[in-house]
Amino acid sequence: MGEDTLQHTPFDGAADYVAALDRICAAAQHSLLIFEKDFSDIGFNSEARYDTLRHFLLGGSTHRLHLLAHDTQHLVRFCPRMMLLLREFGHSMAIFQTPPHLQKVTEPFAVADNAHYVRRYHFDDTRGLLALNDPQGARELHSRFEEMWQSSHSGAAPTRLGL
Repeated sequence: MGEDTLQHTPFDGAADYVAALDRICAAAQHSLLIFEKDFSDIGFNSEARYDTLRHFLLGGSTHRLHLLAHDTQHLVRFCPRMMLLLREFGHSMAIFQTPPHLQKVTEPFAVADNAHYVRRYHFDDTRGLLALNDPQGARELHSRFEEMWQSSHSGAAPTRLGL
């Protein structure tokens, strides 16, 4: 199978979803967009995920990591590694929170470089799809992400208040 061959891999289970997120994060070369309910229980404070994302952000000044959540408090309070990344790469990384009218969106997804994506069918469902080399599907999710991003607001600051 060639490098650019379309590959869709269904998954069913929390561990499979975390592994799919790891693949998407590792595959990103320029942009990584991730939408989740609150980023809890999916490895965003793990050392391995931190290392992968830090390596990605160090790869170039134009690299972008955008995290979008209905509730950012888990990231802010319980993911110090993500807050370290935000402080170090505030020019390339942002964490936004959706407004109330977008709280009805219940399908988490991540998109890397408008080429690869992972999506679950619902926040409460562990089933989903990992798609590699699927620019059409990735562009659709990217567009959806951008629409939500434009309506959202900062959910975490790169600096600590009061210092």
